[in-house]
Amino acid sequence: MARKARRASQSPNLPASLKHIHLNAAGIDVGSESHYVAVPVDRDDKPVRTFSAFTPDLLRLADWLKACRVDTVAMESTGVYWIPLYEVLDRRGFKVYLVSPQHLKRVPGRKSDVLDCQGLQELHTFGLLSGAFRPEDIEVALRSYMRQRSMLVSYASQHIQHMQKALTQMNVLVHQAVEDITGVSGMRIIRSIIAGQRDPLTMAALRETGCQKDAATVARALEGNWREEHLFALRQAVELFDYYQTKIADCDQQILAHLSSMEDRSGSGTGTPPEPEAKSPRKDELCLVSIP
Repeated sequence: MARKARRASQSPNLPASLKHIHLNAAGIDVGSESHYVAVPVDRDDKPVRTFSAFTPDLLRLADWLKACRVDTVAMESTGVYWIPLYEVLDRRGFKVYLVSPQHLKRVPGRKSDVLDCQGLQELHTFGLLSGAFRPEDIEVALRSYMRQRSMLVSYASQHIQHMQKALTQMNVLVHQAVEDITGVSGMRIIRSIIAGQRDPLTMAALRETGCQKDAATVARALEGNWREEHLFALRQAVELFDYYQTKIADCDQQILAHLSSMEDRSGSGTGTPPEPEAKSPRKDELCLVSIP
């Protein structure tokens, strides 16, 4: 009895801060194969429905939300599975809030797909969910290109490690002979090894004139044990490294072409920006040359 009385005393009127803010809100629990969607209970005889992740079903989901007079949606930003659904809903004019799953873990209660989408819908109705930042579509595309480039640079760096490992196993200490094995001097020496060169003095002569070490010291570092299995691994590592360099160059061109299509938002100031200090770009750095 005391518990019932306590419930009755708490329920009459909600404070102004907990009044409904988004009256036409829906909640979506995003999954890899299907999405659970909840709308206000007075909008449909079956206010919770399941839609598969296939594109035709995503379009059907958007049609159902329109029929239920929904104008804003809260959904979990789960992995990358939310992206196709987000783009469909955004094109259809819905205001979409991307909610971090970490925020929802703090909400007490039992968890299930149905309960999660209903919880999202209810919390969003009261305005208790904050959406993550989502830039404009042209900036989203640029970010994707930059992430692709970063991934390619990461893959290329793994093959630098493979080169280093093969050379170390042969005790060919190119990293002690030159500052950077993927620099001009380092790659000349490595490519000459792959081509069959074994004379250390001949390889030492391939270094750049600015190399700090003399020819005799470099030649000592380039004497090694030329085992065929390590030479094979070195050759494959260099081929893969070169392949990723071509893909990085392709990505650079795509990024530059995309940047040229973007609006200039640098401001209307009359001052001329200072010239940047002259320096050599890193091998993994995007060179922003002008496009005619």
